[in-house]
Amino acid sequence: MTTADPLLNAAGLHKSYGPTPALDGADFSVRPGEVVAVMGPSGSGKSTLLHCLAGIIRPDSGTVHYRERELSAMSDAERSALRRSEFGFIFQFGQLVPELTCTENVALPLRLTGMGRREAEKRATGWLERLEVDDVRHHRPGQVSGGQGQRVAVARALVTGPRVVFADEPTGALDSLNGERVMQLLTDAAHDTGAAVVLVTHEARVAAYSDREIVVRDGRVRDMAGAL
Repeated sequence: MTTADPLLNAAGLHKSYGPTPALDGADFSVRPGEVVAVMGPSGSGKSTLLHCLAGIIRPDSGTVHYRERELSAMSDAERSALRRSEFGFIFQFGQLVPELTCTENVALPLRLTGMGRREAEKRATGWLERLEVDDVRHHRPGQVSGGQGQRVAVARALVTGPRVVFADEPTGALDSLNGERVMQLLTDAAHDTGAAVVLVTHEARVAAYSDREIVVRDGRVRDMAGAL
């Protein structure tokens, strides 16, 4: 695990939905190349923390700094551009576009940045090979297995070379064998590229792939290594 300065750092996050607090003074940090598992019971604030860290929602108070830039001080357009270029996302059910082939799905983030189709699909194919699913590159999502589809989703998250990958229950819809393979490939790729990974999970076997575990309970964060 790297000892570099934090790439993403949050302090004193508060977020409520009506009278219900989701975050109550949460702190968080992740360094380049580090995989941090965010654990906790349902309703504890895990997903709210992830959404604040990714700039999807603004906290009511507190700060989130990415490379010394405060996310809440950015415009919506700036935060959207950040999510396209420097953040990657993996969701529980992949959320691939059903009308596109697997190659086209992986190439999509690059196409959205203005890259030409040939170059984007070349890079996409490289990541499909790395994630061991190049044999389904011409298939549409409905024609592949759950494990294959989630590897395609991981390739899509990594193809832009993000500095931070946000993974929200990325193995929740998979059996244990496929889940472990996805996690091995994801963490290996993150360590190789120096990307930080924020991994929301409730499964101890998934969290075991992380470098560090934190627990969110009642909107507060406890670092299991005692670092926070």
